Amino acid sequence: MKRTLAAATLSLGLISLPGLASGTYAEHPEALRFADSMQEKHGFERSAVLAALGQARHESRVIDLIRPPTTPGTRSWQRYRARFLDGKRIEGGIAFWQAHAGALQKAADQFGVPPEIIVAIIGVETFYGRNTGNFETVSALATLAFDYPPRAALFRGELEQLFLLAREQVRDPLSYYGSYAGALGYPQFLPSSIRNYAVDFDGNGQIDFDNEPIDAIGSVANYLARHGWVRGETVAIPALVPAEANAQALVDAGIEPSLAPEALAAAGIVAASANPPAAPATLVDLATPGAPTEYWLGYRNFYVITRYNKSSFYAMAVYELARALRDQYASTTTER
Repeated sequence: MKRTLAAATLSLGLISLPGLASGTYAEHPEALRFADSMQEKHGFERSAVLAALGQARHESRVIDLIRPPTTPGTRSWQRYRARFLDGKRIEGGIAFWQAHAGALQKAADQFGVPPEIIVAIIGVETFYGRNTGNFETVSALATLAFDYPPRAALFRGELEQLFLLAREQVRDPLSYYGSYAGALGYPQFLPSSIRNYAVDFDGNGQIDFDNEPIDAIGSVANYLARHGWVRGETVAIPALVPAEANAQALVDAGIEPSLAPEALAAAGIVAASANPPAAPATLVDLATPGAPTEYWLGYRNFYVITRYNKSSFYAMAVYELARALRDQYASTTTER
């Protein structure tokens, strides 16, 4: 149930929160400074901000989930890939595509992003809206903003954006639920991304990521377009890397495509397909313990996918799922 911020102001919770010496976030020194800032910068009533924060809970599990592991596991592309390229994810993607084919084509026409890429991102992020997270967002962000110093600045900014978003959407900030890191709805946008990149794609006058996949479809496409997606261009192609090549040095050049075709050729690296783009690329290594490393050349659109999640594994999982969805959807359509 959506509550108004005014209603939240009337019920300042005074529950005891683990990890808070003073009992509630309404009394936390950093939260008090946050409320002052929200009043000075954005004209919020300080008491209303503190009332909402007073109802937030310290979520120790949020810190457990976001803290880097003390003993990082070995990266495995095949293990990561298997999480997203299975029969259920592909079947769900086809059903999602069929249900929203018109909106996906409209997004492709308007923003230049193919339907399969949009569907794949929503599929990887939330299994087409099935797994959007059940953390109350003010509590999650307050925990990270005020009780997790390594990333406090980032999450204080997202908490600020959440209050601004709630005001714009005429919602109580305590009515939002999402991931442990504050990502929301079908596309798992952080509050700042919603305010900067979300679009009312169904034209009903509001952006709804909780219940409206059409808004998510348009917003994912807009996000990618705004980050430099190039209509019709290649995402990635397999690369042939000779054993004697210093592949790691080229991988270490970074995820942004900066390796000219001439530099790759000089290192003995060639595309495993005819007519590769005459454009800079990044060399992507997909390592699996006990198996040969897969290498790919990632182009500008591959890099754009990593703006959604800064991981080459993530971008490749999206791309491979997209290709599987495209092929399956084409065969399904042909059979009709």
